[in-house]
Amino acid sequence: MGRVSGRSCIVTGAAQGIGRAIAEALLDEGASVCFADLNGKKVAEIADLNRSAHGKSRVTHTQVDVTERETVRAMIDHTVATFGKLDVNFNNAGVNKPMNFLDVTEENWRFINDVNGLGCLIGMQEAAKQFIRQGTFGKIINTASIASRQGFDNVAPYCASKFGVVALTQSGARDLAKHNITVTGFAPGVVDTEMWEQVDQDLMDIGAAERPGQAMEEFSADILKGRVAKPQDITGTTTFLAAPDSDYMTGQIVMIDGGMTLV
Repeated sequence: MGRVSGRSCIVTGAAQGIGRAIAEALLDEGASVCFADLNGKKVAEIADLNRSAHGKSRVTHTQVDVTERETVRAMIDHTVATFGKLDVNFNNAGVNKPMNFLDVTEENWRFINDVNGLGCLIGMQEAAKQFIRQGTFGKIINTASIASRQGFDNVAPYCASKFGVVALTQSGARDLAKHNITVTGFAPGVVDTEMWEQVDQDLMDIGAAERPGQAMEEFSADILKGRVAKPQDITGTTTFLAAPDSDYMTGQIVMIDGGMTLV
Protein backbone atom coordinates (compact mmCIF):
# COMPACT_ATOMS: atom_id res chain seq x y z
CA MET A 1 0.00 0.00 0.00
CA GLY A 2 1.26 3.47 -0.90
CA ARG A 3 1.16 6.49 1.38
CA VAL A 4 -1.83 7.97 -0.45
CA SER A 5 -3.53 4.83 -1.74
CA GLY A 6 -7.23 5.38 -2.38
CA ARG A 7 -7.00 9.17 -2.35
CA SER A 8 -8.26 11.17 -5.31
CA CYS A 9 -6.15 14.25 -6.03
CA ILE A 10 -6.05 17.25 -8.35
CA VAL A 11 -2.81 19.05 -9.16
CA THR A 12 -2.97 22.30 -11.13
CA GLY A 13 0.03 23.46 -13.11
CA ALA A 14 0.78 19.77 -13.69
CA ALA A 15 2.10 19.98 -17.26
CA GLN A 16 5.66 20.69 -16.12
CA GLY A 17 8.01 21.50 -13.27
CA ILE A 18 6.96 21.14 -9.65
CA GLY A 19 3.33 20.38 -10.53
CA ARG A 20 4.21 17.46 -12.75
CA ALA A 21 6.60 16.09 -10.12
CA ILE A 22 3.94 16.38 -7.40
CA ALA A 23 1.37 14.54 -9.49
CA GLU A 24 3.74 11.76 -10.52
CA ALA A 25 4.93 11.25 -6.94
CA LEU A 26 1.31 10.90 -5.82
CA LEU A 27 0.75 8.24 -8.48
CA ASP A 28 3.85 6.41 -7.30
CA GLU A 29 2.32 6.27 -3.81
CA GLY A 30 -1.03 4.91 -4.93
CA ALA A 31 -3.24 7.96 -5.49
CA SER A 32 -5.55 8.64 -8.42
CA VAL A 33 -4.59 11.95 -10.00
CA CYS A 34 -6.10 14.56 -12.28
CA PHE A 35 -3.34 16.46 -14.11
CA ALA A 36 -4.70 19.98 -14.76
CA ASP A 37 -3.09 22.85 -16.62
CA LEU A 38 -3.85 25.84 -18.83
CA ASN A 39 -1.77 24.19 -21.57
CA GLY A 40 -4.26 21.53 -22.60
CA LYS A 41 -2.07 19.88 -25.23
CA LYS A 42 0.96 19.53 -22.99
CA VAL A 43 -0.96 18.27 -19.98
CA ALA A 44 -2.66 15.66 -22.16
CA GLU A 45 0.76 14.42 -23.30
CA ILE A 46 2.03 14.20 -19.72
CA ALA A 47 -1.11 12.38 -18.59
CA ASP A 48 -0.77 9.88 -21.44
CA LEU A 49 2.78 9.09 -20.36
CA ASN A 50 1.55 8.41 -16.85
CA ARG A 51 -1.36 6.28 -18.04
CA SER A 52 1.21 4.03 -19.67
CA ALA A 53 3.18 3.83 -16.44
CA HIS A 54 0.37 3.61 -13.89
CA GLY A 55 -2.74 2.42 -15.75
CA LYS A 56 -5.69 4.29 -17.21
CA SER A 57 -7.93 3.97 -14.17
CA ARG A 58 -5.77 6.21 -11.92
CA VAL A 59 -4.92 9.02 -14.34
CA THR A 60 -7.04 11.71 -15.92
CA HIS A 61 -6.41 15.24 -17.15
CA THR A 62 -8.19 18.47 -17.96
CA GLN A 63 -7.47 21.95 -19.21
CA VAL A 64 -8.15 24.64 -16.62
CA ASP A 65 -7.79 28.39 -16.25
CA VAL A 66 -7.54 28.83 -12.50
CA THR A 67 -8.72 32.44 -12.76
CA GLU A 68 -12.05 31.32 -14.28
CA ARG A 69 -14.38 29.81 -11.71
CA GLU A 70 -16.44 27.84 -14.24
CA THR A 71 -13.38 25.99 -15.55
CA VAL A 72 -12.28 25.21 -11.98
CA ARG A 73 -15.73 23.79 -11.26
CA ALA A 74 -15.55 21.77 -14.45
CA MET A 75 -12.13 20.40 -13.40
CA ILE A 76 -13.51 19.26 -10.05
CA ASP A 77 -16.66 17.80 -11.62
CA HIS A 78 -14.53 15.90 -14.13
CA THR A 79 -12.32 14.49 -11.37
CA VAL A 80 -15.30 13.39 -9.28
CA ALA A 81 -17.01 11.84 -12.30
CA THR A 82 -13.82 9.91 -13.09
CA PHE A 83 -12.71 8.82 -9.62
CA GLY A 84 -15.96 9.05 -7.65
CA LYS A 85 -14.76 11.68 -5.17
CA LEU A 86 -12.15 14.34 -4.40
CA ASP A 87 -9.86 14.04 -1.38
CA VAL A 88 -6.93 16.40 -2.02
CA ASN A 89 -6.67 19.58 -4.07
CA PHE A 90 -3.26 21.08 -4.88
CA ASN A 91 -3.48 24.75 -5.88
CA ASN A 92 -0.10 24.79 -7.57
CA ALA A 93 -0.54 26.75 -10.82
CA GLY A 94 1.51 29.93 -10.78
CA VAL A 95 3.23 32.52 -12.94
CA ASN A 96 5.96 35.12 -12.66
CA LYS A 97 7.12 37.97 -14.91
CA PRO A 98 9.99 39.97 -13.38
CA MET A 99 10.01 43.74 -13.74
CA ASN A 100 12.14 46.35 -12.03
CA PHE A 101 10.23 47.75 -9.05
CA LEU A 102 9.70 51.23 -10.51
CA ASP A 103 8.57 49.74 -13.82
CA VAL A 104 5.87 47.42 -12.47
CA THR A 105 2.63 48.05 -14.35
CA GLU A 106 -0.99 47.46 -13.45
CA GLU A 107 -1.07 44.82 -16.18
CA ASN A 108 1.91 42.98 -14.69
CA TRP A 109 0.40 43.18 -11.19
CA ARG A 110 -2.99 41.88 -12.29
CA PHE A 111 -1.56 39.06 -14.41
CA ILE A 112 0.53 37.64 -11.56
CA ASN A 113 -1.92 38.23 -8.73
CA ASP A 114 -4.90 36.95 -10.71
CA VAL A 115 -3.24 33.57 -11.28
CA ASN A 116 -1.31 33.18 -8.03
CA GLY A 117 -3.76 34.88 -5.65
CA LEU A 118 -7.27 34.80 -7.10
CA GLY A 119 -6.60 31.41 -8.68
CA CYS A 120 -5.64 30.00 -5.28
CA LEU A 121 -8.76 31.46 -3.66
CA ILE A 122 -11.10 30.05 -6.31
CA GLY A 123 -9.43 26.64 -6.12
CA MET A 124 -9.77 26.58 -2.35
CA GLN A 125 -13.41 27.63 -2.43
CA GLU A 126 -14.52 25.17 -5.09
CA ALA A 127 -12.62 22.23 -3.57
CA ALA A 128 -14.09 23.02 -0.15
CA LYS A 129 -17.60 23.11 -1.59
CA GLN A 130 -17.02 19.65 -3.09
CA PHE A 131 -15.74 18.25 0.22
CA ILE A 132 -18.81 19.67 1.98
CA ARG A 133 -21.16 18.13 -0.63
CA GLN A 134 -19.45 14.79 -0.12
CA GLY A 135 -19.61 15.11 3.65
CA THR A 136 -16.00 13.91 3.84
CA PHE A 137 -12.65 14.94 5.20
CA GLY A 138 -10.70 16.94 2.62
CA LYS A 139 -7.27 18.49 2.11
CA ILE A 140 -6.32 21.72 0.35
CA ILE A 141 -2.60 22.25 -0.29
CA ASN A 142 -1.27 25.54 -1.65
CA THR A 143 2.05 26.36 -3.30
CA ALA A 144 3.73 29.35 -1.65
CA SER A 145 7.41 30.31 -2.08
CA ILE A 146 10.46 31.71 -0.33
CA ALA A 147 9.00 34.92 -1.79
CA SER A 148 6.10 34.50 0.63
CA ARG A 149 8.48 35.12 3.54
CA GLN A 150 10.48 38.12 2.32
CA GLY A 151 10.36 40.56 -0.56
CA PHE A 152 12.83 40.41 -3.43
CA ASP A 153 13.59 43.18 -5.89
CA ASN A 154 12.47 42.72 -9.50
CA VAL A 155 9.59 40.39 -8.51
CA ALA A 156 7.43 42.55 -6.22
CA PRO A 157 4.03 41.42 -7.60
CA TYR A 158 5.11 37.79 -7.31
CA CYS A 159 6.16 38.31 -3.70
CA ALA A 160 2.84 40.00 -2.94
CA SER A 161 0.93 37.14 -4.53
CA LYS A 162 2.79 34.52 -2.53
CA PHE A 163 2.42 36.46 0.74
CA GLY A 164 -1.27 36.31 -0.18
CA VAL A 165 -1.11 32.53 -0.52
CA VAL A 166 0.10 32.30 3.09
CA ALA A 167 -2.76 34.53 4.23
CA LEU A 168 -5.30 32.48 2.28
CA THR A 169 -3.91 29.28 3.76
CA GLN A 170 -4.29 30.59 7.31
CA SER A 171 -7.71 32.13 6.68
CA GLY A 172 -8.99 29.00 4.97
CA ALA A 173 -7.69 26.78 7.74
CA ARG A 174 -9.61 28.78 10.34
CA ASP A 175 -12.85 28.91 8.38
CA LEU A 176 -12.92 25.37 7.02
CA ALA A 177 -11.89 23.46 10.16
CA LYS A 178 -15.55 23.15 11.16
CA HIS A 179 -16.12 21.18 7.94
CA ASN A 180 -13.24 18.78 8.69
CA ILE A 181 -11.15 20.34 5.92
CA THR A 182 -7.45 21.07 6.44
CA VAL A 183 -5.48 23.72 4.56
CA THR A 184 -1.71 23.62 4.38
CA GLY A 185 1.00 24.74 1.99
CA PHE A 186 4.65 24.47 1.12
CA ALA A 187 7.22 27.07 0.15
CA PRO A 188 9.88 26.00 -2.35
CA GLY A 189 13.11 27.92 -2.78
CA VAL A 190 15.17 27.95 -5.97
CA VAL A 191 14.04 24.96 -8.03
CA ASP A 192 15.55 24.00 -11.38
CA THR A 193 12.42 24.06 -13.56
CA GLU A 194 11.17 25.51 -16.82
CA MET A 195 9.73 28.46 -14.88
CA TRP A 196 13.19 29.38 -13.56
CA GLU A 197 14.61 29.19 -17.07
CA GLN A 198 12.05 31.77 -18.17
CA VAL A 199 12.67 33.96 -15.12
CA ASP A 200 16.39 33.84 -15.88
CA GLN A 201 15.74 35.16 -19.38
CA ASP A 202 13.29 37.80 -18.12
CA LEU A 203 15.84 39.13 -15.64
CA MET A 204 18.41 39.49 -18.40
CA ASP A 205 15.82 41.28 -20.54
CA ILE A 206 15.26 43.94 -17.85
CA GLY A 207 18.96 44.34 -17.11
CA ALA A 208 18.91 42.64 -13.72
CA ALA A 209 21.31 39.93 -14.90
CA GLU A 210 24.08 39.95 -17.49
CA ARG A 211 24.44 36.30 -18.45
CA PRO A 212 22.47 33.05 -18.43
CA GLY A 213 22.44 31.35 -15.04
CA GLN A 214 23.57 34.43 -13.13
CA ALA A 215 20.21 34.99 -11.44
CA MET A 216 19.95 31.41 -10.21
CA GLU A 217 23.54 31.53 -8.92
CA GLU A 218 22.91 34.74 -7.00
CA PHE A 219 19.55 33.64 -5.59
CA SER A 220 20.98 30.32 -4.45
CA ALA A 221 24.23 31.60 -2.95
CA ASP A 222 22.86 31.42 0.61
CA ILE A 223 21.31 27.95 0.39
CA LEU A 224 22.71 25.96 3.32
CA LYS A 225 22.43 22.69 1.40
CA GLY A 226 24.80 24.14 -1.17
CA ARG A 227 22.73 23.52 -4.32
CA VAL A 228 19.46 24.41 -6.00
CA ALA A 229 16.55 22.01 -5.70
CA LYS A 230 15.24 19.57 -8.25
CA PRO A 231 11.45 19.06 -8.38
CA GLN A 232 11.96 15.64 -6.76
CA ASP A 233 13.39 17.39 -3.69
CA ILE A 234 9.94 18.86 -3.14
CA THR A 235 7.75 15.80 -3.52
CA GLY A 236 8.59 13.99 -0.30
CA THR A 237 6.95 16.86 1.56
CA THR A 238 4.03 17.31 -0.85
CA THR A 239 3.16 13.61 -0.65
CA PHE A 240 3.36 13.84 3.15
CA LEU A 241 0.92 16.76 3.08
CA ALA A 242 -1.49 14.70 0.96
CA ALA A 243 -1.12 11.57 3.10
CA PRO A 244 -2.82 10.51 6.35
CA ASP A 245 0.46 11.23 8.18
CA SER A 246 -0.36 14.96 8.11
CA ASP A 247 -4.11 14.79 8.76
CA TYR A 248 -3.70 16.70 12.05
CA MET A 249 -1.84 19.60 10.40
CA THR A 250 -3.65 22.72 9.25
CA GLY A 251 -2.81 26.38 8.67
CA GLN A 252 0.90 25.67 8.25
CA ILE A 253 3.38 26.47 5.46
CA VAL A 254 6.33 24.08 5.22
CA MET A 255 9.56 25.61 3.92
CA ILE A 256 11.44 23.44 1.38
CA ASP A 257 14.31 25.70 0.42
CA GLY A 258 17.49 23.95 1.52
CA GLY A 259 17.86 26.34 4.43
CA MET A 260 17.83 29.52 2.34
CA THR A 261 15.23 31.30 4.47
CA LEU A 262 15.18 30.56 8.20
CA VAL A 263 11.83 31.55 9.74
